[in-house]
Amino acid sequence: MKILVIEDNRDIHDNLVEFLQLKGHQVESALDGLSGLHLAATKAFDAIILDIMLPGIDGNRICHSLRQHSRSDVTILMLSARDTLEDRLVGFSAGADDYVTKPFAMAEVLARLEAITARRQGTGNRVLSVADLTYDLDTLEVSRANAVLKLNPTHLKLLELLMRRSPHLVPRKELELALWGNDTPKGGSLRSNIHILRRTLDGGFDTELLQTVHGLGYKLCAAPARAS
Repeated sequence: MKILVIEDNRDIHDNLVEFLQLKGHQVESALDGLSGLHLAATKAFDAIILDIMLPGIDGNRICHSLRQHSRSDVTILMLSARDTLEDRLVGFSAGADDYVTKPFAMAEVLARLEAITARRQGTGNRVLSVADLTYDLDTLEVSRANAVLKLNPTHLKLLELLMRRSPHLVPRKELELALWGNDTPKGGSLRSNIHILRRTLDGGFDTELLQTVHGLGYKLCAAPARAS
């Protein structure tokens, strides 16, 4: 992979660059936010490792700019010493694919990057795939086992977030923030939308993909086949 590392801590920066190069990846890097944003916006990368606390412009703003203004679909993994749910939600809302807290193992960072990139590539850079479920982000076509599924815009947005994070849990609050921002409807709006999405994705199939983790959130991954 061609990877961009944006990290202002010299020790972490140097260790990441050296580790990734030893693993056979092509690496470019920046030690501040403005330089990193310039590289990310003007060159093609398979993945970006992005620290949040950066001089010049922070990682959340860089991520948001790439997603909203440059329309970049590059894999973005954020690094931060902040580990609260609120901090992670801000990062995901900006467009991050994953979030790793410091200190971290170099091998885990690379494993997460490779897993995210492989899932997002599928048959092309704009196709998400989980088990036999695929979502073409360009045509907005969703299919499972080659059967086309019909979803409305809200359910498409919900599905995209779950697929990008698969097989990991996505907290309820994060899903609500992605769908409605700070204007989350009262009542069981998320639960109702999840129910409809589950019925569409899993109805008539032996394997359930959309799973509830009670009290926490939801995740999309292959579960054991239903008992006959």
